[in-house]
Amino acid sequence: MTTTHFGYQSVEEAEKAKRVRGVFDSVAPKYDLMNDLMSMGLHRAWKAFTVLVASIREGYQVLDIAGGTGDLALAFSKKVGKSGCVVHTDINEAMLRTGRDRLLDTGVSLPTLVCDAEKLPFPDDHFDLVSVAFGLRNMTHKEAALAEMNRVLKPGGKLLVLEFSKVAPPLEKVYDWYSFKVLPKLGKLVAGDDASYRYLAESIRMHPGQGELKAMMAKNGFGHVEYHNLTGGLVALHVGIKC
Repeated sequence: MTTTHFGYQSVEEAEKAKRVRGVFDSVAPKYDLMNDLMSMGLHRAWKAFTVLVASIREGYQVLDIAGGTGDLALAFSKKVGKSGCVVHTDINEAMLRTGRDRLLDTGVSLPTLVCDAEKLPFPDDHFDLVSVAFGLRNMTHKEAALAEMNRVLKPGGKLLVLEFSKVAPPLEKVYDWYSFKVLPKLGKLVAGDDASYRYLAESIRMHPGQGELKAMMAKNGFGHVEYHNLTGGLVALHVGIKC
């Protein structure tokens, strides 16, 4: 039996996928509201910085993995023009449906696909840019997912990984207090679900830190990798270029 972590618990690999799906099925209806509340709106600035670093040009082919409610997909779609394309994907159907409906409400229709980042249904050397925001930490085989992202990128293409990371030491105590005491209560009050937000806090602690993720990306085909710490390392944006 092969096991992996689900937050602080050790579970079978197949079981993790089911549990992660359950988390996002539960939080999908209140996902955007909770993002605003738990980050005090900072997630918008983190995503805006990601779009800036993406440096998208008209005609680009873009893949947004774990695209959820579509924040990045919407922003990218405004940059690629009529000759470009943004593919909006997520492994969770409830999240993807919420994102698709939100995009349609703004008058934007994008190719939308339920797919597993560890087995991407796209050809080699196809995309100019691949992004994954707040999704990599939930993937069971992170290295396999990174290798797949590398495969579908064109040579010289760019991968952007926006993810919670290791916060600066002076902030650790207050961040732990907020994560384990305040966040689950906020989830219970707003979304009627404290367990999913407790998992969120635990999954962040189990995710590779800045240096470890940088090395993991380099190991899986990215010749130049750098990262930008945002909000004291609470979040990091890793940027990798395909060899």
